[in-house]
Amino acid sequence: MSVFTQLVAELGRLLQPMLADSATAAAIVLFTVLVRLALHPLSRAAFRGATPVAGILPTLLQLPVFFVMYRAFSSAEVGGSANELLGHRLFAAPLGADWTEALGEGGLLGAQGLVFLGLFAAIAAVAAWSAVRGRRAAASAPLGTPAVPAGRSVEPKGGAGARAGKAGRTSGAAGRPGGKPVELTAEQQEAVRKLGGVLPLLSFGTLITAAVVPLAAGLYLLTSTAWAVSERAWLQHRKERAGRAERAGSGAPLAAEAAARSTL
Repeated sequence: MSVFTQLVAELGRLLQPMLADSATAAAIVLFTVLVRLALHPLSRAAFRGATPVAGILPTLLQLPVFFVMYRAFSSAEVGGSANELLGHRLFAAPLGADWTEALGEGGLLGAQGLVFLGLFAAIAAVAAWSAVRGRRAAASAPLGTPAVPAGRSVEPKGGAGARAGKAGRTSGAAGRPGGKPVELTAEQQEAVRKLGGVLPLLSFGTLITAAVVPLAAGLYLLTSTAWAVSERAWLQHRKERAGRAERAGSGAPLAAEAAARSTL
């Protein structure tokens, strides 16, 4: 932990000429950004769904960092000497203080209380953005091929319908082991959509954590959560743009073929 405190202290000293008393708080934000940059390849793999483990690795790898951050700003001594980080502030609030301590120093609208209210408002805004994006993604995501009752055919016998059925089966089978499409009943699809709408709300749980940990750890949570939501939005944008470009490229030969046929 002493290595971590020295790193944050050095970053704070570098930012001191520009940010004065809030330099250490800015150093925490910068440190968090560096951690998230290091985890970006894993986040991309998780977004692509490369492996089941990839989805949770970025979170698991951040837990030790968050624990060290918590200990660094809640311990009076580090390495047998006084913890110099506890003397730093974000505006009026000490970085080692939690919300209950801030309330005891002037109440909810006191100088320290207002700093925490600003932190909570920022976390709530990020959580709301995450929830809205999550619900939209859940509502628009394809859930696979619905199960078909026995005795009914899922493929037209010929013509354009057969080609459409083949394309649908191909897209449904994409990315599945053995090329088999997923078969979900209507009730299962509705359950998955409801779950996809509820899960994004869990991001509001960060507010509870931020209220009981030191201000420095709350800054880490805010920065990391904002990075995660922005990163996913950026990856989704790139995926959608690549999809549009692919559809436009595949549509050009079809348009040329239709134009050629119309001239005959």
